[in-house]
Amino acid sequence: MVRRLEGKIAVVVVVVVAGTTGIGLATARRFATEGAQVFVTGCRQAELDAAVAVIGPWAAPVRH
Repeated sequence: MVRRLEGKIAVVVVVVVAGTTGIGLATARRFATEGAQVFVTGCRQAELDAAVAVIGPWAAPVRH
């Protein structure tokens, strides 16, 4: 797979209930698969940790 986002940073901000799941999580996973460093935001630490575990080493949690 070509990593078109290699060296890029993607910020996925989802301000809805369950933002660490569904389309927000899918978007972050896709960006990471393409090579981007992603920062996932949310208000609940447990959900952020779970999202980062799913996305992989290119994800960083940002709690707000």
